Amino acid sequence: MKQYIILLSLLVSSLLSFAQKQITVEDIYSKGTFRSQSVYGINWMNDGGFYSTLESNKIVKYDVTKGVKVETILDANELENEIWISSYEFSADEKYILLLTDRESIFRRSYTAIFYLYNRETKSIQKLDEDRIAYATVSPDGTKVAYVKNNNIYYITLSDMSVVQVTNDGKRNSIINGSTDWVYEEELSFTKAFFWSPDSKKIAYYKFDETEVPEYTLQKWNQGATYPENYTYKYPKAGEKNSVIQILVYNLDSKKKVNVDIGTETDIYIPRINWTFDASVLSVRRMNRLQNQLDVLHADAATGKTTLILQDKSDTYVDLELTDDLTYLNDGEHILLASEKSGYKHLYLYTIDGKLVRQVTKGNWEVSTFVGIDQSSKKKTIYFSSKEESPLETYFYTIDLSGKNKRKLSTHTGSNRVNMSNDFSYYINYFSNSTTPNTVELYATKGNKMVKELENNAKLKEVAKEYGLVTKEFYTFKNEVGDDLNGYMLKPANFDPNKKYPVLMFQYSGPGSQSVSNSWGGSNAYWHQMLVQKGYIISVVDGRGTGGRGEKFKKQTYRNLGRMEIEDQIASAKYLGSLAYVDATRIGIWGWSYGGYMASLALEEGADVFAMAIAVAPVTSWRYYDTIYTERFLSTPQDNPEGYDNNSPTTHAGKMKGKFLLIHGTGDDNVHFQNAVALQDALIGAGVQFQSFYYPDRAHGIYRKNARPHLYHMMTQFVLDNL
Repeated sequence: MKQYIILLSLLVSSLLSFAQKQITVEDIYSKGTFRSQSVYGINWMNDGGFYSTLESNKIVKYDVTKGVKVETILDANELENEIWISSYEFSADEKYILLLTDRESIFRRSYTAIFYLYNRETKSIQKLDEDRIAYATVSPDGTKVAYVKNNNIYYITLSDMSVVQVTNDGKRNSIINGSTDWVYEEELSFTKAFFWSPDSKKIAYYKFDETEVPEYTLQKWNQGATYPENYTYKYPKAGEKNSVIQILVYNLDSKKKVNVDIGTETDIYIPRINWTFDASVLSVRRMNRLQNQLDVLHADAATGKTTLILQDKSDTYVDLELTDDLTYLNDGEHILLASEKSGYKHLYLYTIDGKLVRQVTKGNWEVSTFVGIDQSSKKKTIYFSSKEESPLETYFYTIDLSGKNKRKLSTHTGSNRVNMSNDFSYYINYFSNSTTPNTVELYATKGNKMVKELENNAKLKEVAKEYGLVTKEFYTFKNEVGDDLNGYMLKPANFDPNKKYPVLMFQYSGPGSQSVSNSWGGSNAYWHQMLVQKGYIISVVDGRGTGGRGEKFKKQTYRNLGRMEIEDQIASAKYLGSLAYVDATRIGIWGWSYGGYMASLALEEGADVFAMAIAVAPVTSWRYYDTIYTERFLSTPQDNPEGYDNNSPTTHAGKMKGKFLLIHGTGDDNVHFQNAVALQDALIGAGVQFQSFYYPDRAHGIYRKNARPHLYHMMTQFVLDNL
């Protein structure tokens, strides 16, 4: 009887495997088999009962109360000279629509494009500039458009299309006006560096002098060219000189520029500026180079004189997220901002001159996102998302400015992200969890009633069934110092606890990051599902230094990047190896960027527990990475050389055992190919055999011209051959 049961079990398992469609690399990266649908390009209209969105090159208007389409505002397919809209922006009175077309990327966020202005009344369209320009922005009064061209700022008056050049000293690799340098773009996450005043009479802008910033040269291996092309740009590596920043205010009437006083120390950062409700006062956030002190300054736009209003200090670093969460209330008397001073990110209310009124949100949990504050309500209602219930989940809440009447609005268990209307009457909720793909729903805030389901990814749900996608199994274990670490596994659909399975671990591990959450997929989710079909267990663990669990957990890796993180990944591998169904001799690890750094280190420091590793675009020495990111977590190499070298994969190359695959793009402007070359040289010098592959001219994301499917075919084969 026992033999019959075993045979029946094997037969059922075989039939399940046969019935299940097999995932291919092409399904994931070429065919779009698992493509998730969403609602894109949402622009809330002035009338809170409507929003617009971009659909098939059409700007379409929806009635929020009914959730139905009421008007096609613009069908770009029917224009005489057909254009393809990448994004769009209404003027304040919604008379004009600014259309961004023919977008060409420079780096991660920077670009140039061709911009058009569409007049809704006359239904006419006009090109703003014959040349490629960037960051075109309509003035608040809807009468002008400012933009950047060749490192200079211009503006156009729409009534007669006359052009004024605001700056004229812009020069590549030297002076930048109105947009950011490379390191600000990458690490401070913005490129448009000019801002209209509320009265449309002034433009505040950044000026970068990057003359003294060291240069880095990428070679572009243009196919067919006899010689490669050198592309040289300014890139400040850790400990090197940064751009010198000026903040200026240009008065459109007088054509005069005022230099804002940001202090005598020039080795600083200005992570954000914005106008207050008072058109004569500019808010400036200033941060010292070590990034452990954040100052809020108020500048007189007429004189440039500044006053220190608020200051946030840390023994480690002030998280850059906090520079965004600063809101001026329309009473002109208060400021709402975020701080980690309690040990967790929370919201605080201050007077306009910097006196603390109260801590608004409290508890041993983090505010994830400040969504907004409805200042028209008597109680001034705040909307935010947080990790209050679990670090693995995100929910949407409301609370009064008094700190009372906190209420959870989210109705779905898992990960929720919100896009709210300008008048706070409606919001769109983007939700998923480990069993539910992206679902988009429209809600009326009053009564928290769902108006309409906008997208449920029904097709993806069916595809998931056809391919037998498995569900995340969450788990927690203790590392060697007793900390609880969160993780999840993906097990084969026909999992047998009496068998021994190989495990491939994936991680990112960077400061403040989070890879383990109750959400549908995650990075590389479908490739991991493909490997699960082939008999592998996938495991993902967030170690010390990752986010969602408060300041102490996140910042304990300060000045010693890589040490605790690799200890926790090694501990994770040992924990997995202790499980009855895991083959402890067949545990591998892989990652990209910071994750590639960790994967490289794992096969060195954890050579006794890891059998193989794949490192894609890894940092191999923090001395090669940029100032803002690296010094935030390590201080400078002059101040903390041990922190830079003790946990570098190049330092420990001689310890490497097992099978190692190192992959990098030669056109990586972010984590330079130099990192791969340095590690290769160290491994060769240590007599370590390994495999490596480079992608010509591909950037950090390794895409374009079939690179993605090629990459994942190669990694798949490496896993099959070596794990």
